[in-house]
This record gives sequence, C-alpha cells and structure tokens, in this order.
Amino acid sequence: MTLQFLLKTTITVALVLIASALAKRPGLLGALVAALPVTSLLVLGWLYVETGDPQRVANLSMEIFWFVLGGLLFFPALSLSLKAGWPIWLCFLLAALAGFAGMSAVQFLLTHTKVHG
Repeated sequence: MTLQFLLKTTITVALVLIASALAKRPGLLGALVAALPVTSLLVLGWLYVETGDPQRVANLSMEIFWFVLGGLLFFPALSLSLKAGWPIWLCFLLAALAGFAGMSAVQFLLTHTKVHG
C-alpha cells in the first residue's frame, strides 16, 4: 500500500464519518448534510489530485449531474413505500431499483443523444 492510498482512505473515511454524525441531528441540518454530494466531491477531488486535469474533472462532474437526475427517483420511491407500511428492506430494494431504472434511462439518453458533457 502506498502512502497516497492510505491518506486518501483516511481522509475519505473521516469525511464520511463526520457527514454521518451530522446527518443524525434533528431538523433540516441532517437532511442538508445527507444531501451533500460527498462521494462526488471526493471522487472529483481525488481525480484532480491524481491527474491534475481540470477538464477531466469538469467532464466527470457533468456526467455525474445527469446520473444524479435519474437517481433522484430513489427518494420518492422510498418515501412512498415506507408510508405504505412496507418492510424497510423491501422499501430500500424497490427504491434502489427505481433509482437504477432512472439512471438506466439517463444512460440510454446520453448514449443516443448529444446532451452530455
């Protein structure tokens, strides 16, 4: 293992743990922290550190943007199924499938149009 890998892992874990702890707080702060694009920020930051190429970061950020739109289906699917009283793990599965379906639709559109980038 390299020092860079250990440093990346330590910083990433620390940021995720901080975000997780803050998300447990009541009120909108928890929702705000949970909504932050922590994974995207980490990936984009590490991509820049490793490549030094802002254009690659810019391209990836727009590709992430389009997939986030499709993935948003996860949240209403989860909320509606939980409110219907279904078991939580089934709700997570259905919500993940809804998000996957949305992202698959985005993938199809990006592949067959000139929208992205």
